[in-house]
Amino acid sequence: MERVRTQKRVQIEDPDSDPPPRYDDVSAAAADEPEEAKVRFKSSNSNVSDDQEPFMGFKVRRKASFHRDYQGDYLDVPSHPFLMKILHKQGDRQVLFADRVLKFTCSGKMKRCVLLITDFAIYIVDPEVDALKRRIALAAVERVCLSELSDNFFAVIIPTEYDLLMASTRKSEIVTMLVEATKSKSASDFELDVAFSNRFEYNAASDVVKEIQFEEVEGGVKTRILRK
Repeated sequence: MERVRTQKRVQIEDPDSDPPPRYDDVSAAAADEPEEAKVRFKSSNSNVSDDQEPFMGFKVRRKASFHRDYQGDYLDVPSHPFLMKILHKQGDRQVLFADRVLKFTCSGKMKRCVLLITDFAIYIVDPEVDALKRRIALAAVERVCLSELSDNFFAVIIPTEYDLLMASTRKSEIVTMLVEATKSKSASDFELDVAFSNRFEYNAASDVVKEIQFEEVEGGVKTRILRK
């Protein structure tokens, strides 16, 4: 279980300010929000060491991932009105993580999307059409599945819906944020389960079960996705 050693939180009072854009795929055109409707965003900047990861002792880590600084918001969400509009509409108040990731569709194709994690939900945004494709409440997430090898894949398992298979070079940070956010919002001692196996199943759709297999080979990790 990863623990965050220190956290620096930056309060952003004016989400309509115009810092240098870092996410070119999101439309900059959106309706102005009234002053009272503006969301206060917080971002984390944490130093995480190798003994703090939620999967230490299980997973082969890349050297570059040790002692990595966690920035949280890699897209500068407050500078992108369309993303702000989505979060305003849903009433979320805190952005824990934001970045581009690869999402695997039911057919097995890879599609670039925007992943947002707030203190209440996971958002999947299609940057090509500026559309919210999916919102998953953190309370609905049962576990996160990863291999025991050094790769970028992770699956978010949602028993009441179909699951998410994604890939990101910031997988460690994503898993950490999901674990911490789920724990902080739980009224009980519930902790999000992080499961490790070089072979696991996930529901690619309501009626489609797939298995992803990982094998360590010379020069890297070989990955196969099979329909069950």
